[in-house]
Amino acid sequence: MTVATYQVEGMTCGHCVSAVTEEVGRVAGVSGVQVDLAAKAVTVTSETPIDRALIDAAVVEAGYELAGAIELLPQAGGSCCGSGGCH
Repeated sequence: MTVATYQVEGMTCGHCVSAVTEEVGRVAGVSGVQVDLAAKAVTVTSETPIDRALIDAAVVEAGYELAGAIELLPQAGGSCCGSGGCH
């Protein structure tokens, strides 16, 4: 499993979080999306690394901009957020 976190510019409210979550969740191969409004970040979980251009296109489709990759970590297993409640 791979977890990648990206900074997102322009998010200001819960609607922003929903829009980014929905669009990134539609990207083929994405198994989990967690958006942190306070950190202005989106964390993407997948079995294999997802091309950054696909995540960028999804964030743009939601109406925002991808600023940069913060972290890319392979995971042994489990949930991206530890709660099992990822979408």
